[in-house]
Amino acid sequence: MQDDAVVAQICKDLHAVGVQRGDVLLVHASLRALGPVPGGAATVIAGLRAALGADGALLMPALSYAAVTPGHPHFDLALTPSNVGVIAETFRRQPGVLRSLHPTHSVCGQGAAAEMLLASHAVDHTPCGPHSPFHCLPQHHGKILMLGCGLRPNTSFHAIEELVEPPYLFGAPIDYTLVDGDGRRIVKRYITHNFAGVHQRYDRIGLLLQAPDLRVGRVLGATVHLLDAAAMWQAALSALQREALAFVEPAAPGAA
Repeated sequence: MQDDAVVAQICKDLHAVGVQRGDVLLVHASLRALGPVPGGAATVIAGLRAALGADGALLMPALSYAAVTPGHPHFDLALTPSNVGVIAETFRRQPGVLRSLHPTHSVCGQGAAAEMLLASHAVDHTPCGPHSPFHCLPQHHGKILMLGCGLRPNTSFHAIEELVEPPYLFGAPIDYTLVDGDGRRIVKRYITHNFAGVHQRYDRIGLLLQAPDLRVGRVLGATVHLLDAAAMWQAALSALQREALAFVEPAAPGAA
């Protein structure tokens, strides 16, 4: 059960860092980084919703590449769990939350504009293509909140990389079986991401942005970063066009 006092504190902290009512907000989150939270993930989600208000939209990645693999290329919109933390998985399972149709890089959302952002993801043949919520977020004046997880795990960077196609990005195509929200079974070929031999360094965006496009604050016990999606795209795309390896570094020999 959520803790109302903590919900109010989370809402206050989010407003202090720059989240506003009515925002379209894509959230990457670590529950552990927040410290002890009465009510756990449900309290955090309630705090996010309170900060956004009735006219806002809350989005979270529901990535499922741990369960949907080349050896098990099967995705069920309703049943396949996400693998990006307890907050995202709790959000996915809550009533009224929508999920985009993609085998490995789906997004969940609720609120104004969420349905529009999620609806066309099924058209894409890559993880973060031009119809994905990651790609469309800047067009809706969206923001990205890194809640206690630093700047590295920023999935939106994949959408930017797909515009440039750096040499590490794409891997082999895979035929996936998808079950949509109506129980219909679809077989579709996707071009996958690769990243063999490199580590992602999306935290380098912190060297390219400053306030108000990048704000740093605290929510409970966690350091948080709030990025303006359009400004991030402009800075990151320019950097990648100048240097295709701008946001990766070589993986250590023998690293998995």
